[in-house]
Amino acid sequence: MTYDLVVIGGGPAGVAGALTAARAGLRVALVDSGARLGGQYFRHSAVPGAEPGLGRFLRQGRALGERADVLLRHQAWSAAREPDGTLVVHCVTRSSPAQDGREAELPVALRARRLLIATGAHDRPLPFPGWDLPGVLTAGGAQALLKGSGVVAGRRIVVSGTGPFLLPVAVGLAGAGARVLGVFEAGSGLGLARRPLLALDKAGEAARYAVGLARHRVPYRTRQAVVAAHGEREVEAVTVARLDEGWNILATRVVECDTVAAGYGFVPQIELGTQLGCRTRHDVDGSPVLTVDAAQRTTVPGVWAAGEPTGVGGWRLSELEGRIAGLAVVAGSRTRPGVPGVLARRRARWRAFGQALQRAYPVRPGWQGWLRDDTLVCRCEEVPLARVREAQDLGATDARSIKLLARPGMGWCQGRICGYAVSCLAGEPPQPPRRPIAQPVTLGALSEGVEATDPALADDPPPHPKPRRTP
Repeated sequence: MTYDLVVIGGGPAGVAGALTAARAGLRVALVDSGARLGGQYFRHSAVPGAEPGLGRFLRQGRALGERADVLLRHQAWSAAREPDGTLVVHCVTRSSPAQDGREAELPVALRARRLLIATGAHDRPLPFPGWDLPGVLTAGGAQALLKGSGVVAGRRIVVSGTGPFLLPVAVGLAGAGARVLGVFEAGSGLGLARRPLLALDKAGEAARYAVGLARHRVPYRTRQAVVAAHGEREVEAVTVARLDEGWNILATRVVECDTVAAGYGFVPQIELGTQLGCRTRHDVDGSPVLTVDAAQRTTVPGVWAAGEPTGVGGWRLSELEGRIAGLAVVAGSRTRPGVPGVLARRRARWRAFGQALQRAYPVRPGWQGWLRDDTLVCRCEEVPLARVREAQDLGATDARSIKLLARPGMGWCQGRICGYAVSCLAGEPPQPPRRPIAQPVTLGALSEGVEATDPALADDPPPHPKPRRTP
């Protein structure tokens, strides 16, 4: 069976795009690796919360389940085009545990006339001495544990990094019973003070977080950051530094804690787009993102993108882009499908807001001075800073040559964690990922996945199938 549209990603962009197309009568499938819809922002199973837009998203998810195939626990690892122009998305889905407790990976291949990439983004960490100790998490990782599983990452937690995402993480952890010892913002903390008109839409949300910090007596400190973690087998304390404008260390103090949640923005996930040959550009913060036109079309025919893969801007922008992409898919073969003026204006406003946030919370180069020669830059391959410098002394002039000589980025995460840091150390902007396999997959699933189809989809479903899995 060939779908009219396959959507990769179950967050705000993917659900909005899939629902828009399904409501117009197209045969749609949405795949997502999670156990339920929501993506990184709308994780909502374990901890009830008042995230803006959650109720609306849940209604969209229920409506989508009535009109399309919602394939959860499906991890997309490759996208390709067949000679006849059909797009094929290769996934793996895990079976129930066998007697030995292991889950088998079952290959799945979905064919489509059109594809919407809405794969979101992941945390961007920065290395510092001790960041490989148990107890050091990304800010998003700490939030995912809490919102997805109801697990509080620690008892005495320090939140550090830059950007407004630190605030909901700290408020959520404190509200769940953790003692949050402080939010340490490496930047100035002025945020959008210089852009008051853009900040108006977020004023209420910011005030809510400020009240939450005050209620739980969580101090918020600007121009400060965790620059080292200490402990024998796990985190026992951190060094918090006072920083200048360039993030160079001015003074330090030690704070006893058992957990660090650190985050320095987000990295868009664009691997499936680059597999297909989609053109990329550098976003405001230097991150590579997929190039799209006014209708969210990439440079590859039949492929659209929405949400963070086209530039980090928050859930509201992602939902708008998903709706616009869905409308463009429905428009079919029109060369220049029109975008409703109200949607275009709202998208322009939220794009401006996202770009202003990236300018307000940049990563300054002074963080490289926090590192020691024995600081691991790549945790997967255990590559210290000294080995990176040795590669440069041998003639490596860019991140790729450093990777070939010193092996950072060759481990399990394939550079997702260390790639940004290595690019900074090499003195170049991050480059678009060129991975034939977008996500880790077993050799067995890889060898069997070329011609596999989902057994549950072997027979053509009715035009509006019953929901296979509900969010």
